[in-house]
Formats: sequence, C-alpha cells, structure tokens
Amino acid sequence: MRQKNKFLLNRTANLRQNFPSYKIDSLIIFNMNNIRYLSGFTGSEGVLLINSDKTILLVDGRYIAQAGVETSGLRIIKYKDKIEGIAQTIKKFKLKRVGFEATSITLGMYNQLKKTISREVLVPLNDELKLLRACKDKTEIALITKAAEISFSSIRFLIDKIKPGFTEKDAALELELEARRIGADEIAFSTIVAAGENAAFPHARPTDRKIKKGDFVVIDFGVKYKGYCSDETCTIAFGKLTDRQKSAYQIVKNAHDHALACIKANIPATNIDRCVRSIFGEKYVRYFVHGTGHGVGLEVHEAPRLTSNSTDILKTNMVVTVEPGLYIPGFWGIRIEDTVLVKEKSCEKLTKMDKELIIIE
Repeated sequence: MRQKNKFLLNRTANLRQNFPSYKIDSLIIFNMNNIRYLSGFTGSEGVLLINSDKTILLVDGRYIAQAGVETSGLRIIKYKDKIEGIAQTIKKFKLKRVGFEATSITLGMYNQLKKTISREVLVPLNDELKLLRACKDKTEIALITKAAEISFSSIRFLIDKIKPGFTEKDAALELELEARRIGADEIAFSTIVAAGENAAFPHARPTDRKIKKGDFVVIDFGVKYKGYCSDETCTIAFGKLTDRQKSAYQIVKNAHDHALACIKANIPATNIDRCVRSIFGEKYVRYFVHGTGHGVGLEVHEAPRLTSNSTDILKTNMVVTVEPGLYIPGFWGIRIEDTVLVKEKSCEKLTKMDKELIIIE
C-alpha cells in the first residue's frame, strides 16, 4: 500500500508542476480511468479536483465507503448533485482558474457547469492531458505483463483445442472461459474470432460460421488484470493454403517485424506507421485500412497513437501495440499484433505468442 501511495503522490505532483504552463490553479478530472490513475478509486462515478496543495475526490453516497477503502491522503466529499458539488467545492476553496478535461464531458454537462460556474473560471484542456498515462511505471508494466501472460495461455489453450467445425462463437467462448479460469478479472474488449471472409472485417464479431479448411482465422483477444489490459492478435490457418495466402501472411509478418525493429524512444509515432506501409508497398497497402498501433494500459486503446497523422513522440516506458493487417473483402483477412514496451534503443515484447504461421490440419 505504501508503494502504491508513493506512485499516486508522484503522479499528482507531476501534474501540479504543469499548472503554471496551463495557466490554471486547479484541475478537474472527469475521466474515470484518469481518476483511478491519480487516486486509486475504482468506482464508476465521481470527480477528482486537484489544486495547488490538495486532492479532493467528490462522489455520491454509493461510493463513500469504497472511496475510503481505496484511497488515502486525499479529502473525500459527498455530493447529491455532481454539478452542484463541483460548484460548491470551487467556491469553498476560492479557485479562480479551473482546468478541466474538455474531451471527457458532454456539451450538455459543460452547459450545466457554465450555469453555476463563471465561464472565465473554466479552462478547457485537450491535448495537454492526452499523454497523462502514456508512460508506465514498473507496477503498471508488471500488471500489463501479467495480463499478457493470461491472454497468451488462453490463446494457446484454444489453438490446441480448435478444429474445423468449431464456430467463431464456440472459439470465443472457449477463450473467455479459459481466461477467467486462470486469473483474468474481465475481458478487455469484445473478443474477435473471425474466419474466412469474416476475417476481412477488422472489428468482426463472432458468428455461427463454422471454421473450415482453407480459412485464415483472426483471433484478437485481451484481458484485464487488476485494471490493466492486454491486447494481442494471432492469425492461424486451417488445411492447405494457396500461394497467395502464404505470401500475404509473410508480408504482414515482415511488416510487423520491421515495425518492431524501428521502435525506440524519441522517434515520431508516425515513423512506425510509415515502416509498415513501406513494407506493404503499392501491391498491398490499399488492403491495410487502419493505423499501425496504439497505447495500452487502463484502457485497451489509449495514447499514444501509431498512425499516419499522429503527433505523438515515443518515450521510454510507453506501452504500445504494433498490429499490421491486410483485409481482402469477400475472401480473408490477416492481422498480427504484439504489445511492446518502448525502451531507450529498442522495444521489449510483452505479449508471448510466436507469430510464425500456425497451420492446423
């Protein structure tokens, strides 16, 4: 607990150091993952207010006891109405310039705030906070690594069991049950098991389609362990493949490997996306329909973004995915994804599956 409190205090202290550049004297956090990151509170509703010397957690009556157990070193205030509670706290502490996460509230909520708090007091922050959780500490890295180990064991379990005749839904259920059995707290996102022509949809949902010989099957799976996510994609094959399928898989694998080799601290995230597209070339790049990767942590998709239009710079201890894919509409899809830890001169794979092509006869 002492180590946890140290991390939380460091996080809020680092955030306070930025107040002068943000031209604020306090900050309201609405995003529940950011609240968890900064306070340890895991409830589904609340507000965190950080000023120059205090951290205040505002919750309704359902969460008073939970907040008392999960947090320490901060003040807990109970509210009946969230907006009124925020306004009263700002008035009580005589705050003059209050920053807030503009991307974490609705327009309706902002309009409500303006009715009770002067517009001049509220300072919207956007890009200033997007990398708040991007660089992980050693505890976070350990939890993501544990989540990745659970995911790996579950995928390995499925691969040893799956065979032609399984439906996509059968396979997804086996994955999720095994993950729960071996320690996952929950599934990190909607499991993707997509066979044949369904694999050409990057975000396919499992259906009653049966797996058959000649199929590629894309398995995109992740779990949560103590709040932190894993994310990994494997593409396996059944029976005899065509030369075109084999060639396409190898080009995705080459793009994946090349991108991993490019990852290190202090390079633009766009460089990784460019690496992948350069390997695909004119023949394949039109079949690559999404970005190359994203950050992973308390959310399965968070900053930084490894895309062609990203403005992010990779830093030591960021955790990101690399997930090139090709999607041939009406035929098949291939995606290979690993989650890696950015280091000073390289990266370290946290996900465990070997990405050489697995063919099940």
